This record gives sequence, C-alpha cells and structure tokens, in this order.
Amino acid sequence: MGIDVVLPCLNEAGALPWVLSRMPAGYRPIVADNGSDDDSAEIAAAYGARVVHVPQRGFGAACHAGLVEASSDVVCVMDADASFDPGDLPSVADPVLAGQADLMLGRRSVQGKGAWPLHARIGNRVLAAELRRRIGVPVRDLGPMRAARREALLALPLSDRRFGYPLEMVVRAAEAGWRIAETDVPYYPRTGKSKVTGTLGGTVRTVRDMRRVLASVASPAASWHVTS
Repeated sequence: MGIDVVLPCLNEAGALPWVLSRMPAGYRPIVADNGSDDDSAEIAAAYGARVVHVPQRGFGAACHAGLVEASSDVVCVMDADASFDPGDLPSVADPVLAGQADLMLGRRSVQGKGAWPLHARIGNRVLAAELRRRIGVPVRDLGPMRAARREALLALPLSDRRFGYPLEMVVRAAEAGWRIAETDVPYYPRTGKSKVTGTLGGTVRTVRDMRRVLASVASPAASWHVTS
C-alpha cells in the first residue's frame, strides 16, 4: 500500500542522506523543497525521494504542497533536519492505519543536549497551554512528526502557510471532531542550524504565527474527541 512522508525542506543537504537512508520499507519520502540554495533537491532525488519544488515561501506552504502531491491514504509529516529518526514513523502511523486515531502526533522525548533549546520548549508549552484553554485539547506537544488520512486533511480549512500550519491542523481537526492522540518519539539534536528553534527570533515568529491561528478560534469548546 505504501505511506507517503512529507518532508518540508529548506537547505537540509547535511541531514537528508541520513534521513532518507533510514526511511522504513513502505514509506515513500516526498521532499517539499522550499527554495533551498544548497544541494538539497539534488541529494533528495539521488536518494530516490520525490522532489516537489515549492516557490511560495513558508513552512506551511511546503507541508501543504507535499500533502497535495501525496497519493497514499495515510500520510505522515516530519522534519527533514535529522531531529527525528524515520524508523519511528510506524509508531505514529500505525494507530491511524488501525482506525484508533484520526490525527496522531509525535510527542517529543528529548535525546541529547541541545535537541530542544529552552526558549523553544517554553514557547511550545505556552502554546499547548493556550490550546488546552481555548479549545480543550489536552495535548502536551505540537509535535512536527504526525500522521493522518490525506483526504481528510485536505478537507480541513487550512489557510496558514507559515509557522502556524502545524497548530492550525490540530485546531481544525479538533473543530471537526477528530480523535487526536499523542505518542512519545525520540527527538535528537538536528543537523545544522534551525530556522525556527535555532534563534530567539525564529521562535518569536513561530509563536506569533501560532497565536494568530489561536485568535481565529471563535469560542472555547466543551469537549473534543482526544486520546492520549
């Protein structure tokens, strides 16, 4: 059957060989290249990945273009920076395949110094707490490794094309009554410098984009279909 794995990418030439060489059998990488000026696209193609060139800049733009390009029933999304081991993808995809969850999130379990800087952890906690308060989804991490059914994802009204995209996916899924679940996945120091958590400015932009998504929530919900 096969599962497509969307890898949003911006200058990840140093990480892609390790990431793509560890893709589990049956998992097909789609590298959504968001204007890299290194050899990311060429390396991805050499390792057998499908490469999608995404001219619109933005993390969400890359993710959504990869999702549109995918063709499998269940689709995974994960960062291309070697902070996740693709070998852990089945732990996120299997509950969706089994019909136990509609959106499965990989809750980051930090492995090694520097994997998740303090300012980024604080930003994530603030957003997760706000998400719980506003719409009652008790997630502890807005994990970037995730899985869901492709057609259902495309049917969600996802409009953010920047750093708010991952949060908006959770918000719209909750509004649609999806069963949302988390499972622990190891999280390693990334290869190269992060465009998001690597700088305080990147974290601030991410928090700002995600707060804009939260502001779009009309009213708090009494309950959602969430498991943990």
